[in-house]
Amino acid sequence: MPTSTRFAVAVHALAALAVCGDRPVRSEDLAYSVGTSAVVVRGILSRLTAAKLTTSQLGAGGGALLAKPANEIRLLDIYRAVEDSEIFSLHRTPPCASCAVGGNILEALRPSLTRAREALETELANVSVADIAEEVARLGKFEIPFTF
Repeated sequence: MPTSTRFAVAVHALAALAVCGDRPVRSEDLAYSVGTSAVVVRGILSRLTAAKLTTSQLGAGGGALLAKPANEIRLLDIYRAVEDSEIFSLHRTPPCASCAVGGNILEALRPSLTRAREALETELANVSVADIAEEVARLGKFEIPFTF
């Protein structure tokens, strides 16, 4: 089953906004950086705006901006803003209740999946957009600040 790329695209876009500081960035420019269409980026920005992580400046020279400092935006905030499903999907139809495995599998599996989800959320809560932007700068493949 394919996984969503919304989270990775959202983190990419927010890191770019953090690097650009107070300068609004057009969705077309973010799309160029991400390697996708501006329509995809606008959809992600819509979710991020609804979560109060980004804001828009309209008019000439307008674009997206961070709604709060990058060090206050956690990867967990982004994940919750753009992903709409659980990390793990269970059976689409109920397993056979009269089967020794089918009747017990969900109860047996849930604790492990819960611990895995909690570990992921803990890690995401410990990393900010500022941390990601700093790592981008540390990698230093391009001069920062950059222009689109």
